[in-house]
Amino acid sequence: MGIRLSKQIMALSGSLLLVVALPVAANSIENLAKSLAKIRGEVETLQSQLDIEKEKHSSKMAALNSQLADLSVEERRQKLSIEKLQHSIEKSSVTAKQAEQSGEHLKPVLLKALAEYKQHIQSGFPFKVDDRVKAISDLQNNLMHQQIDPSKATNQTWSLIEDEIRLSKENGIYQQTIPLNGEKVLADIAKLGTVFMFFQTKDNQGGMARKSADGSWIFETVSDSTDRERIRTLFDSLKKQIRQGYFELPNPLRK
Repeated sequence: MGIRLSKQIMALSGSLLLVVALPVAANSIENLAKSLAKIRGEVETLQSQLDIEKEKHSSKMAALNSQLADLSVEERRQKLSIEKLQHSIEKSSVTAKQAEQSGEHLKPVLLKALAEYKQHIQSGFPFKVDDRVKAISDLQNNLMHQQIDPSKATNQTWSLIEDEIRLSKENGIYQQTIPLNGEKVLADIAKLGTVFMFFQTKDNQGGMARKSADGSWIFETVSDSTDRERIRTLFDSLKKQIRQGYFELPNPLRK
């Protein structure tokens, strides 16, 4: 009797365990399914974000390639301008030699070359234009008033041209007065060859020189915080004599 009762109790206990285990397993599967659904949703969200970032990256690269093309065109234009000026001087030199180095024949040739040179500076890159023009004007006046020998004036003319060529290759920080918002403002200038010029004022305004629609150069501030930081980084690097490397800069050629 006692043995039969024990067996019944054991059978009943096994049934209870089975009944209890089934809901527990069902809950575990349901929780797992919910976790998988949540993970799947997160994966889909991350994939969507990745697709958006890829599209942004592609658009940014396309814009950068377009700006790079603009910069290449501007660089070629500057080189052609310098080459044209060199050709003009060389042509004047040949003409001068053909004139048998006569002072009276050499004088008008030099004056014409200096006039072309002055026009090139006045309509070109806006770096210390007044100083560069003054050097030419002084030489013109000395030549016209016979205060300098034409042969010496020729040497000085070549020296001025060499200075101009050197400017097209040098990067550095300078100071000059610029027209800004209708006023003359003394600013620090970061000159990159004769293609780019950025500035900083004492009241922490930053900006760049840019060609307007009529071909004249204007100085304008930048309002974008990222562009201001890029200009500050350029100035800091040049002050530390870091003249090579990768720099992101505002594009003055951008319309």
